[in-house]
Amino acid sequence: MDIIHLAIKRPMAVIAAVIIILLFGVSALFSIPIQLSPDVAKPVITIRTHWPGAAPAEVEREIVNEQEEELAGLPGLTRITSRAETARGRIELEFEIGTDMDKAMLLVSNRLDRVRGYPDEALEPRLRRSGEDDDRIAWFHMTRDPNAKDKKEIHHFGDFAENVIRDRLERVPGVGTVGVRGGGTKEMRVIIQPEKMAQYGLIVPDILRTLRQANVSITAGDVEEGKRRYVVRTEGEFRGVERVKSVVLRAERDGTSGRTSRVVVSDIADVKFGYSKPVHRIRTNGEPAMAMFATREAGSNIVETMKGVRKAVKEIAEGPAKQEGLVFRQLYDETVYIDSAINLVVQNIWIGGVFAVAILLLFLRSGRATLVIGIAIPVSVVSAFVAMSLLGRSINVVSLAGIAFAVGMVVDAAIVVLENIYRLRQRGESSSVSALLGARQVWGAIMVSVLTTVAVFVPLLLMDRAAGQIFRDIAVAISVAVILSLIVSVTVIPALANRLLARDLSDPKDGYKIPYVDAFGRWFVESVVDLTKYIVSDRRKALGFITCVTGISGLLTWALLPPLEYLPEGNQNLVIGYVYSPAGYNLKSITEMATRMEDKIRPQWASETGPHAAADEPPKLKYFFFLAFRQRTIIGARGVDPERAKDMVKLLREAVKNEPATKGTFRQSSIFGRRVGGTRSINIDVMGPFLKDISQAAQRISEIAEEHLPNAQVRARPRIEVGEPEIRVIPDAVRLADNGLSTRDLALSVDAFNDGVRVAEINVGGEIIDLILMGPVADIGATQAIQNLPVVTRSGKIVPVSSLAKVQVTTGPTAIWHRERNRAITLRIRPDSSIALGDAIDIVKQKVLPQAIEEGLPPGIRFQLAGTAKELDATAAEMKWDLLLALAIVFLVMAVLFESFVYPLVIVFSVPLATAGGVLGLTLLRQFDLEQRLDMLTMLGFVILIGIVVNNAILIVHQALHHFREEGLGHQEAVLEATRNRIRPIFMSTLTSVFGMLPLVLFPGAGSEIYRGLGSVVVGGLSLSAIMTLAIVPPLLSIVISTVEKSREKRGIGNPLARDGVGE
Repeated sequence: MDIIHLAIKRPMAVIAAVIIILLFGVSALFSIPIQLSPDVAKPVITIRTHWPGAAPAEVEREIVNEQEEELAGLPGLTRITSRAETARGRIELEFEIGTDMDKAMLLVSNRLDRVRGYPDEALEPRLRRSGEDDDRIAWFHMTRDPNAKDKKEIHHFGDFAENVIRDRLERVPGVGTVGVRGGGTKEMRVIIQPEKMAQYGLIVPDILRTLRQANVSITAGDVEEGKRRYVVRTEGEFRGVERVKSVVLRAERDGTSGRTSRVVVSDIADVKFGYSKPVHRIRTNGEPAMAMFATREAGSNIVETMKGVRKAVKEIAEGPAKQEGLVFRQLYDETVYIDSAINLVVQNIWIGGVFAVAILLLFLRSGRATLVIGIAIPVSVVSAFVAMSLLGRSINVVSLAGIAFAVGMVVDAAIVVLENIYRLRQRGESSSVSALLGARQVWGAIMVSVLTTVAVFVPLLLMDRAAGQIFRDIAVAISVAVILSLIVSVTVIPALANRLLARDLSDPKDGYKIPYVDAFGRWFVESVVDLTKYIVSDRRKALGFITCVTGISGLLTWALLPPLEYLPEGNQNLVIGYVYSPAGYNLKSITEMATRMEDKIRPQWASETGPHAAADEPPKLKYFFFLAFRQRTIIGARGVDPERAKDMVKLLREAVKNEPATKGTFRQSSIFGRRVGGTRSINIDVMGPFLKDISQAAQRISEIAEEHLPNAQVRARPRIEVGEPEIRVIPDAVRLADNGLSTRDLALSVDAFNDGVRVAEINVGGEIIDLILMGPVADIGATQAIQNLPVVTRSGKIVPVSSLAKVQVTTGPTAIWHRERNRAITLRIRPDSSIALGDAIDIVKQKVLPQAIEEGLPPGIRFQLAGTAKELDATAAEMKWDLLLALAIVFLVMAVLFESFVYPLVIVFSVPLATAGGVLGLTLLRQFDLEQRLDMLTMLGFVILIGIVVNNAILIVHQALHHFREEGLGHQEAVLEATRNRIRPIFMSTLTSVFGMLPLVLFPGAGSEIYRGLGSVVVGGLSLSAIMTLAIVPPLLSIVISTVEKSREKRGIGNPLARDGVGE
């Protein structure tokens, strides 16, 4: 079936098909999920195990080591990292890319079931896969209303936040999970009195065991009576205070009187509700607060989700929060940035489309002809949304950038077809014949051009790394749009040309004139033809010229190629910092330190001193908050002016400078978030058998790194300082035996009277809370007081801890990390923005680590690069391979069309010219933006160039072969005529592409950091290659065409172009 002929004969069917496609496209546009960046799947499983009150060394010994032993042999496991911290252990399993994660989750769960002997108070391990909910889409805070009558502390509203606010927000469609920070949880407390315990001869372990045994609910089968079946249950679970109070701890029968005496919980303890001590302290703009965050469900439309979230926030703020005397606000909304970024891309698409149409009008000088080609833009672009919806892609900044790039590219095929139709009309052919033959003659050339454009994306679509998954959206968007433009060019364009251009017989060059522009055009065409004639006249001139141009291009590329970066971070107007206090600081001290920082920054708050700041002043902050918890403080700030977000980093760094023994690192929040390793950092894992040696080596490497990388932010996880204050109770076995106690009895007594022992989880009024056994003093407040804690013996004596054990004040690790089951400290180095990440990695590899080795390291110490640095090396290496693979694919596709390996080789010579142009374009952009580097998205521009710059050379070679084979011209005359005929369509297509993409480079704004470098490479490469292709391809073709064609004639090979209908 001849689709071109059918389209011309049935124009109404073509128009109807176009309208249907547009309708489907608009419909798809509203159904595709909208989000900030593409989804990135990471083959990572995280295991968290909580053990309240346990020290890091205990967590390592009893939990982490046991779990690692079982998990180490999992199939497909590439990396295992672990953390043992106070009260919790965490293991992260990273699998090979492409692993079936559902199967991996099942295997991990089965392996964990093999672990036996967890401590009694340890909770069940929780498994979680890495996914889209790694990143927060919104943050909220809750503060006390100053006018509220109830002066209850903010952390006492933890249950309200959990049960009311979280439940309401999680009901919003598209919200995944909601986390709460800064609240104390409600608990039921059994407050034991040691004197009463001694009176009845009860010890802590007995009370604990009895309470746990009383809190049971067991099904005991069923009973059938008549027609009914009854389930039998022993129901003893604690449901309230009275039930706990009534638990019998001891019962004795008097043999003489026969009476039974009982001791119940209420005889020796008070039972009441309370709140656990908060593990976080939060302040927002100087007010004590609680914080909440929301994550999104995979595949949800974040814009619609946030509309629901904002509605829920308003309902909560005006309803239950107000009734409780609370103020509930939303601090951060990801859609603010998304809306700005998407609006900018859409604006660029419109501007690029207008530019492209203006270029067409400039060349064609015909409104009808411009309309015929211009129709390819909306049809191809809108149709792309249908394909994106079917392929499960999302609308995000990256995919929209791909659509914006496609705006200038989708008219290329239409230009070639229409220009050829015009050429035939001017030779006197009828409109129908011109439309049919004009499309048929160039069908093969434009098909190969489209195939080469799409083929370069095949290696990228096969990349499973994080960066490769980001590339997919832009690859799919461009590929789909370009493929659809091919269909449009051989159906819609001939059909419309046959109708709209039936009476438009004049040569566009004879239409209205534009002074200077027309004169320049004629001069340029003649100059190119004359230059080509001069060069092709002598093979030595041609070879010399080709060598010269190619060599200069290669030198330019090598000399101007900027340093490597991983991914652009973007600017979400949010700075996050981590401040590490001296080891052993308690929550009160850490909060006081953070409050001092708050006071230093307070003059920059817009709420305090107004929103305006002079250019030489630090930026004003809209919000400032901190979240203080054990070992570190998270600092966050949002500015009034998003353009000055980077200046907030300096402001916050200055605020932490004078705090003793305190280090802080600050960065802008990455647009790609934590799923893609969203920080430009170099991780060095320092591993060894002994913490002291690891700490010593890490300290020295940190110092050397700061010497070689000025202004770099270096932090260690866990802290380099091994010592965190500990009080160790060392039992005296003899004294314990004399008092009828075991070491476990002593340990539980110390735990109960110091911190409280968790008995069980209980259900009270549908609410799951902890039941805690504790002493009468909630906060001991002094290290010496541990010696005086009461220990009750079964004989009814109360003795201090010091009489049963030796109490020592010593130090222990703040946390213990493992890398591949070895103890480790990870140094995270964030280079200054003036140094590219690639250069910083080279400095670390060539200077920092060699110097550390040369100075000498403790025995058994080794290190490895990890994190973003490792990902950059792996991705850059894969991208270079993909560039070569893309070039090979393009070469082979062209070889199929021309049935020759020589002509594709001629065409491929245009690629180095485009590469030089791309580097020049990037260099020019760097003059205005010094921090623009060769990141992985920018490198994608060179891959795209390979697919599109060959199109111009294909047109020249294709046309020259047509003149040589079909019209019988000599080889030099064929080359000259092809050059003359193809200058016009080459520059039409190049300029429409360049001007269609130019807004992406010129207009700054939200999200432009992602695609500006990519755009500069493509625009620069296209611009230079359009000129240099005309200079280098004709001479090179003139050298080989005669030899190749004579060889074909000898071998009796026919004309493949004629078989495709091109030569008709």
